[in-house]
Amino acid sequence: MDFGTILNAALSQALGPQAIVFALAAIGLNIHFGYTGLLNFGQAGFMAVGAYGLAVTVVTYDQSFWLGVVVALLAPVVLALVLGVPTLRLRADYLAIATIATAEILRLVFGAVETKDVFGGSNGLTGFAKTFQDLNPYSGGVDLGVVRFRQDDLWSLTVGWVLVALGCLFVWLLMRSPWGRVLRSIREDEDAVRSLGKNVFAYKMQALVLGGVFGGLAGLFLALKQASVVPSDYSTNVTFFAYTALLIGGAARVLGPVIGAMIFWLLMGGIGSFFSQATSGSNPLIPDWAMSDIQSSLVRLILVGLGLMLLMIYRPQGIFGDRKELAIDAR
Repeated sequence: MDFGTILNAALSQALGPQAIVFALAAIGLNIHFGYTGLLNFGQAGFMAVGAYGLAVTVVTYDQSFWLGVVVALLAPVVLALVLGVPTLRLRADYLAIATIATAEILRLVFGAVETKDVFGGSNGLTGFAKTFQDLNPYSGGVDLGVVRFRQDDLWSLTVGWVLVALGCLFVWLLMRSPWGRVLRSIREDEDAVRSLGKNVFAYKMQALVLGGVFGGLAGLFLALKQASVVPSDYSTNVTFFAYTALLIGGAARVLGPVIGAMIFWLLMGGIGSFFSQATSGSNPLIPDWAMSDIQSSLVRLILVGLGLMLLMIYRPQGIFGDRKELAIDAR
């Protein structure tokens, strides 16, 4: 058993681009769920329109990269407005059903044969990230001993973690403002807020738009990091992974989504590497009759899911959360 490899895999995931993608997506969900109480299960849809906004603009319509970035940030705003008008008057599980259905509809539309000329079908789109790659100032990768990153990954990490830091600062400033306090009040009792003359629907719409933009930013970063967009990258489990990160770190906490994303991918990378080694080789630690190397890749999901269940039972507010800030209590 090579524990150095396990540590490298865990840290590479915890500090790498995957953690950044889910940190950005979870920051958006924190605005929706943590601060406003909106149970949005369609964050993958916001990520998808952000990614495809860039790809379609550059590849399909042969426009500039920077115009594509603008479209990628405006597309989640449009989606939030279209989605918010009929759904924000719904509550709890009804809103969750509407948003998850919207995300699935978008994924199927992007991958459909009928829209292949625009969205590339199930194979997606490539060839839009060259401008981003050309901006890379690094001449080589970095080796920190326990973790190593290639040149391209190092550039993605720099841009990604700067975006995460700016996003956290932005949310911290907003939630300390009167606007943020109204959002918290809506989460606690929207009828009381409405009785004070506040337009609850308008505040919910603003929160949906803002959180959706962070989702679109996550999708944009994922597209640039992979240099491709594929419909399968924006399936429903992406939203649930982002929720897992949020719940681990703690909802309604500025750094909760970021720490949660890092812990989530630390566990996913470390556990996955451990069981991969334990079931491989001529003399595996776990015999083939107990677990095959194919099954080992699924064990990490089982163990992380079990850990999340225990966390929700014994500490539903998450590691850094406050029970008073929680919209849903597992007890």
